[in-house]
Amino acid sequence: MKIKLFGIILVLVALASFVPFSAAQDVEITVEGSDVEVASADKAYASYLAAPTSGGPYPAVVLIHSFRGLEEGYRTMTDKLAARGFVVLSVGWQTFEQSPADDVVKLLVEDSIAFLAAREDVDPERIGLTGFCAGGRYTMLLLPQIEGFKAGVAWYGFPDNPGSSSAPKDLVADLTAPMLIIHGTEDEPSPIAGIYEYANALQAVDASFELKVYADEPHGFMIQGGQLREDDIGLDAFNEMAEYFTRKLVVE
Repeated sequence: MKIKLFGIILVLVALASFVPFSAAQDVEITVEGSDVEVASADKAYASYLAAPTSGGPYPAVVLIHSFRGLEEGYRTMTDKLAARGFVVLSVGWQTFEQSPADDVVKLLVEDSIAFLAAREDVDPERIGLTGFCAGGRYTMLLLPQIEGFKAGVAWYGFPDNPGSSSAPKDLVADLTAPMLIIHGTEDEPSPIAGIYEYANALQAVDASFELKVYADEPHGFMIQGGQLREDDIGLDAFNEMAEYFTRKLVVE
């Protein structure tokens, strides 16, 4: 069901409305995953990288995991997104402390861009950002601040949470890269009402964004018990992200 609201397309998804992958989406690329270290401020952050084993240069994505750490489900997701034709770096931003300052994470993310741009299989002009929970907040916060990103996908983020710097909603006027927001209606830590307000703020400044809302889904619905969710909702939500990055980093 699609609803037009204040110029925003909202897609409410229940299990019965799941649309299977197309045949083209079923074609995957052979990938290789490995543990890597990203250097930032004289520290080495334990991270995970997955990339196609041949071809390129490919677009790339920096993935910021949730507050619960770089769980196995994020490694699986990194592999799956790489199999769609991206070099994906899941950066371990909690390697040295659970709650680093925003400026520490910002520098790490900028260094993650440099890490990817130095690879021969990466097109440095086509790098995207995605994040989950706290990582969703960082996606909303950093996408307007870092010019190296061409698109972003924010999963159940916190637009009103200032952390140790500005709140993401205060930076909407600086957002130039397109962004997809994915959220659930039953998200208690980050209520859907706040996401609608954030969307209206984005609309007011004519930002390029899309919003997909999943009916009855809670906060953190993509990773359950540390594993990637791969039922109908999980597959649909992952496909939304993969297709968005394909449209913004490959087609455009």
